[in-house]
Amino acid sequence: MPSIVKILRVLADPNRLRILLLLRAEELSVAELQEILTMGQSTISTHLSQLKQAALVEDRRTGKNSLYRISSADSSPLDQILAQAEAEIPEAAADQAAMRLVLRKRQDKMRAFFDSVAGRLGKDYVPGKSWKSLAAALLRLMPPMVIADLGAGEGSSALLLSQTAQRVIAVDTSAKMLDVAREQALRAGILNVEYRLGDMEEIPIDSASVDLAFFSQSLHHALHPARAISEAYRILRPGGRVLILDLARHRFEEARELYADEWLGFSESDLESMLQKAGFQNIQSSIVHKEPETPQFQTLLAIADKLTYDMKCPAPKLFTPQAALSGDSPR
Repeated sequence: MPSIVKILRVLADPNRLRILLLLRAEELSVAELQEILTMGQSTISTHLSQLKQAALVEDRRTGKNSLYRISSADSSPLDQILAQAEAEIPEAAADQAAMRLVLRKRQDKMRAFFDSVAGRLGKDYVPGKSWKSLAAALLRLMPPMVIADLGAGEGSSALLLSQTAQRVIAVDTSAKMLDVAREQALRAGILNVEYRLGDMEEIPIDSASVDLAFFSQSLHHALHPARAISEAYRILRPGGRVLILDLARHRFEEARELYADEWLGFSESDLESMLQKAGFQNIQSSIVHKEPETPQFQTLLAIADKLTYDMKCPAPKLFTPQAALSGDSPR
């Protein structure tokens, strides 16, 4: 730590106090300080060098420039000095106004960039922007649930869902797929995923035991998709939900050989009809993605609820005198 005498000597210059007052509010570059204070670059650099030697400011590299700020060390004594200096230095108010203008220019530069890429940004590569990261963020909004991943394959969806799920039950007909999925979970240290060998048309899960039944690009492999959806209804608790991500109906016949597809996707009306017949309510469906490359597969999303009152099971009849007379009294 520099001596108090050296610090006081540095603080004795009004221009260095002006710089500190600015850096107290915002990180600034040498060029921005030049514009605000209308001083030469060498003068600004000399002042900053002396302030750094006194451990009053620090810098960080950002691209080709350095941004300067008040030192992160305990600055409570400096705060008192600057509060007094702000009242005594006549240029202080004008400096703050000039700084706001410089910061507005910085924001305008960023805005100009986004204006220039408007309409293209989603189509071009953006560092750090991915659907996986967005899905992980949205999963944090989900309450802890018991989730059935039906047709889980190698388990990538199950691992993603496990981040916030109470428990995930991953079901698949391929023992080798489940072996790969277990190995991935083991390497990741994930313990709340259970793997079960079974068919989505005869799901090896107890009735009314899960909160969410999830089909991710698996329903078109079912021999009887309607039966798989009915099974999803069975395993859901009242108030549970089914979520289906699958291909919209297409004509790419090669998919049967290339991907062992049993069905060439589904129309929205197909899914809505199967969900309604299974007993689901509040059905919603839409196309959520279209691939640009031929054959331009489209992804269909369908969501539906199993109501807290099971519409498939009529309410019990109440005993009334009229019912007794009509022979409809409950036995």
